[in-house]
Amino acid sequence: MNKVHYETLNETVYTEILENGLQVVLIPKNKYSKTYGIFTTNFGSIDNQFVPINDDKEIKIPDGIAHFLEHKLFEGEEHDAFEDFAKFGASANAFTSFTRTSYLFSATDHIKENTESLLDFVQDPHFTPEGTEKEKGIIAQEIRMYEDNPGWQLFYGLLRNLYPDHPLSVDIAGTVDSIQEISPELLQICYDTFYHPSNMNLLMIGNFVPDEMMDIIKRNQAGKTFLPVKPIKRTLPPIPVQDIIPYKETEMDVQRPKVMLGVKGLETEVTGNQAEKYKICGSLLLEMLFGRSSTHFIELYDSGLIDDSFGYSFNLDRSFNFMAIESDTEEPRSLEEKLKRILLDWETDDNLTEEKFVLLKKSMIGEQLQAFNSLEYIANHYSALLFSGAELFEVVGLIEETSLEDIRKFAEGYLKAQSMSTYVILQKGAKRQ
Repeated sequence: MNKVHYETLNETVYTEILENGLQVVLIPKNKYSKTYGIFTTNFGSIDNQFVPINDDKEIKIPDGIAHFLEHKLFEGEEHDAFEDFAKFGASANAFTSFTRTSYLFSATDHIKENTESLLDFVQDPHFTPEGTEKEKGIIAQEIRMYEDNPGWQLFYGLLRNLYPDHPLSVDIAGTVDSIQEISPELLQICYDTFYHPSNMNLLMIGNFVPDEMMDIIKRNQAGKTFLPVKPIKRTLPPIPVQDIIPYKETEMDVQRPKVMLGVKGLETEVTGNQAEKYKICGSLLLEMLFGRSSTHFIELYDSGLIDDSFGYSFNLDRSFNFMAIESDTEEPRSLEEKLKRILLDWETDDNLTEEKFVLLKKSMIGEQLQAFNSLEYIANHYSALLFSGAELFEVVGLIEETSLEDIRKFAEGYLKAQSMSTYVILQKGAKRQ
């Protein structure tokens, strides 16, 4: 095993790539009673066009299949994975994002048994026509539920504006129509291609001895066979700025109109620690312009253009990144114009001062250090960053080395009028012409 000790954070990380290609990361935290394991594949909802591992021709799969596959893996041939974890006192869960799917458990004892359960149920798929049809009804109900959620619709409305004709604009669960096209055969193709150990990582964090844990994992994997390793060829549509839809609105049963303004990042090749630095710059820029201590927030709030629902985020993942700013408001058009003007006039903005930058940077470092007290936070973020080559425990150092000049350079390349779009949800009966 490779061992790296982060002196400042007092964290030690053990890593090894097994013979089958599985990347294993062990982070012992012996002062904790809980252990958390997360098994992740580099396969998410946007990966709907690829060359299967046992073929040479590209296929396009139905939207929502990554999420569908996540649901199906919990159903074994003779038992349910949740029952296995419950038997050993563990809680289990899973989630699918745009770019990955993760399966996880947390427990205070029977760590060996729970680790083996995690590996075994993910690596023992069972797809039947009957089970697949049953799952379609369950997921269709889930999709319909989110169709009535204004916040969900606001977010995906913005993504449809920023990324039209791109899988990013489709709900991670797919659509009611798209999941009807899913078959056991398609599930197996996706599983064989993306659930190969070489496209996955396993991270364990908590109360265990690293050598003993690695032995458990190695023995488990040695007893299984997999298809020969083959590089995965994925295809994603281009995301040119010309495709952006500047504005769209819809109507729903809401108490007040909702506005979300987005800025599409056109630099999509940033990876590793460079991507984390990019994210730090985007997040700090938003905090300087719109944080609770900024003059813009105070002005917007005092004028009634925004309320306590106001929020913002910088979102970055494999092959895409964007800013999103949202709020409920009685004056959608006025708020949109104000937000755009603030973003486009960044160069002369009084909030971008060295003094304020230093304070916000210290605050970001403090929040990051506090987050390191959570096993769940470390596990989820560390496993996600592994696919891009970034190191979670190096993020604090990246924040420290970031300068105000870095923020200004980022703003200069990012904040362009042609990269912006707005999605608005109006109250029913209030749609403008």
